[in-house]
Formats: sequence, C-alpha cells, structure tokens
Amino acid sequence: MTHTPTDLVDHTIGPYHLERLLGQGGFAWVFVGRELDGTPVAVKILKPRYGADPLFEIRFRNEAETAAKLDHPNIIRIRFVARSGNYVYFAMDLCTDSLGARLAREGPLAERDILAIAADVARGLDFAHRQGVVHRDLKPDNILIHSDGSAVISDFGIARAVSGYVASTGVNMTIGTPQYLSPEQAQGRPLDQRADFYALGVTLYKAATGEVPFTSTDWFELARMHVEKPPPSLRKKRPELTKRFERVVMKCLAKHPDDRYADAAALLSDLQDFDTRLRATVDVGRAPVGTKERQVSWRLVAAIVVGVALLVLLVKLMR
Repeated sequence: MTHTPTDLVDHTIGPYHLERLLGQGGFAWVFVGRELDGTPVAVKILKPRYGADPLFEIRFRNEAETAAKLDHPNIIRIRFVARSGNYVYFAMDLCTDSLGARLAREGPLAERDILAIAADVARGLDFAHRQGVVHRDLKPDNILIHSDGSAVISDFGIARAVSGYVASTGVNMTIGTPQYLSPEQAQGRPLDQRADFYALGVTLYKAATGEVPFTSTDWFELARMHVEKPPPSLRKKRPELTKRFERVVMKCLAKHPDDRYADAAALLSDLQDFDTRLRATVDVGRAPVGTKERQVSWRLVAAIVVGVALLVLLVKLMR
C-alpha cells in the first residue's frame, strides 16, 4: 500500500483512473479521475492509516452513503462509495474550484458575490437539515464553485464520521476545523443545525474581510474566543459593507444557538430580501425603460407646436 498520494497518480482505483492530485485534508486525498466512459470525476480516498481501520471505514462509508442520498443542486453529488483492495473511497461530481481557492486568488469578494454564494449554501443546508443531516465542518474549502459561479456544499458526513469514531474509541483526534467551530462544538456540547450557521458566519466573515474573526496558535485559547469573545466589527474592517450584511453575519455568529437563525429557510429569506433591497438601491435614480424616448417625443411635439404658432403669427403680421 502506498503512503504518498503521488504514487496513486496514473493508477486505477475501482472503475476510476486517477489523473492528478486535486487536494488533501486530514483524512483523505482527492484526485481528478475519469470513469470508463471518460466522464471526469473527483475521487476521495481515505489515507492508509484510516482506511486500514475497520471501525473508521464503517463510519466513513455509512456517512458517505447517507450523503449520497442528498440529491440537491447545491450539494455535491456522490456517485459511488466502495473499497478497492486496500483503498476506501467515494467518487463525486468534479468541481475544481472552491470558495477557499477563490479567496486565495482574489482576496475579499464583493458583497453581492458573497450574498449569491451564501444563498446557494443556505439552500443546500435547508435541504440537508430537513433530512436530518448536519454538516458540522462547513468552511470555504468545503464550498465548491461551478464554472457558472453557483456554489455546492461538499463533505457532508465526514465530521460526523470522525466524531462517532472518537466517541467509540477514545482516540484523540481533532473534529472539525478549529477556526470554524461553533461555541457548542468547542465546549463539547450537543449540537444541531444551528452549528452550521455559525460556521457559515465565519465563512462569510472570511469572504468579506480575508480574515476569520478569531485566530490563535493555541487550540484552547481559540475555543475560549469562540465561546466568550465578541467577533470584531465587519464594517470597521471594511467600511463599504452594508449594515444589513453585517447584521446577517453577526446573527450567524451569535454565541448561543437560540440567538442564531432557527433554520436555513429563515436565513435564506433574509438573504433573498436583502438581495432584493440591494437591487432596488442600485436601481434608484435610473430612469425607467422608455423614459428618455418619451422625453424626446414630447420635446419634438412641443417644438412642432411652437413652430406652427410662430408660422401663424408670421402670416398674420404679413397681412
């Protein structure tokens, strides 16, 4: 069994030929691959130390199969979950860009772009939460971006698989990404879908400012910040952001779950209402379609009337 991802490039795992390494996280490698008919896919393969653990494999495959049932335009489609020889993997639709990669390339995004991504994510979360599935590790790297700019959520179930593994074995492993952990996760308390809204709040904060609200090299200090410290004002870091946008983000970042959005539908409603108001604000001062043409028409009529009147007057004077 290989212990480096580059050794798998140009090899076949199950029905997928691996072309290149796309990325890697704490538990798995992700490759660009192709099905037998040439269809491009992304193949996520557990790292050997986890793939060789039967208990971890069971939890990983169970959660991947649950995620595969989430059929929604804003959730990445999982095509196949299996083991091939020593490798445990699943294949999903290929999406080579992510919000994390875009932020690394471009820095903070325009507010309108962030709103569009947030709305897509809220739609995906709304569907998943209605099926009883909480993401638990939402962050920019898990928000993939299609070529048309639409966003899809990936890695549903991975954090839950790790959490279940830790609970049953006592193995010391980090669950989730520390900068995006909700206060209840940092305290080891029970959580529900509102933990995803906190992580989305951190994600939106990062997309708007280029920074997460809390940073520390000490995990316990970072956990304390999530639990106790108010997030810095968005508009102090970036004054051109609207107050309404800041309120949405800060509501997501509320310390107590009861002070966040109750569900994704409420969040999406705020985002859509906000976008409608933003469009209306942009359109203020613009003449309605056809106004200029009507103004030109009335000016022409007025000129003709004045011209005829002058002509009549001139004829009378000549008499």
